[in-house]
Amino acid sequence: MEKYKDIERSIIKKYRKQLWRPFIKGVQEFELIKDGDKIAVCISGGKDSMLLAKMMQELQRHSMMTFELVFLAMDPGYNEMNRKKVIENAELLAVPLTVFQSNIFDVVEEEEVSPCYKCARMRRGHLYKNAQDLGCNKIALGHHFDDVIETILMNMMYSGSIETMMPKLPSKNYEGMELIRPLYKVKEEDIITWKDYNELAFIQCACCFTENCAILNNAGGGQKRKEMKNLISQLRKTSELIDLNIYRSVQNVNIENIIAYRDSEGRHHFLEDYDGQAGNETEQNEAAEQETEKSC
Repeated sequence: MEKYKDIERSIIKKYRKQLWRPFIKGVQEFELIKDGDKIAVCISGGKDSMLLAKMMQELQRHSMMTFELVFLAMDPGYNEMNRKKVIENAELLAVPLTVFQSNIFDVVEEEEVSPCYKCARMRRGHLYKNAQDLGCNKIALGHHFDDVIETILMNMMYSGSIETMMPKLPSKNYEGMELIRPLYKVKEEDIITWKDYNELAFIQCACCFTENCAILNNAGGGQKRKEMKNLISQLRKTSELIDLNIYRSVQNVNIENIIAYRDSEGRHHFLEDYDGQAGNETEQNEAAEQETEKSC
């Protein structure tokens, strides 16, 4: 039996609880896929996007929905070894790649301020454009649960805001296109366990700034994200609920106990209707007292 079939079986069978169930739960809860979709699964060559490709293939086989898949890989300027590794892994996993070239690494190499941020934005734009040219209406990225909770903490500590990585987003620049994150509820440690069990090796961050992490087991990424990974790792030692509580924090926001917040209409401060709330509370208390007196 070819190895890719064993790998597929491990997703559905051995790691059903850790991988398949949270994957399906995320797809269903956030309504990420609909009948008639044509989705470009974006392959970076790392463990997350390669697992995403296999899970999307399995979903297509077993789902009641009808949708198309394209597996889109961008070469932003990889060295020969990394490009070869991406293609070899795709062949090993029976993932039919559509590869296109860009010069992103050359452009970003000259960037002195926030090169990783510019690289990410440029990658996203190239992926949207090429996916749209292929007739797709969605791109699927391999961000997982740990990316989500790390983003929450990074925004709090370095941006002074409460925001997270959303499970899906409409594109602002490419009409009719949408970004989805089907691994939203899948934990990174389970992805690593699956990778190791199947004896797979993937590239990580392979740009000119971080060539030392080309083919490693670490997560790669920027320095601040690494700080968040280390912080969460320490917090996990104190409570097994840390992950879930960080995630829940952006789902249980109580606007009445927030000093200020933003929406599409702008910024709102709690003092805007503070006096009105106090009056309403007094009226409510008086009404409750009157009802109590009547019942006595």
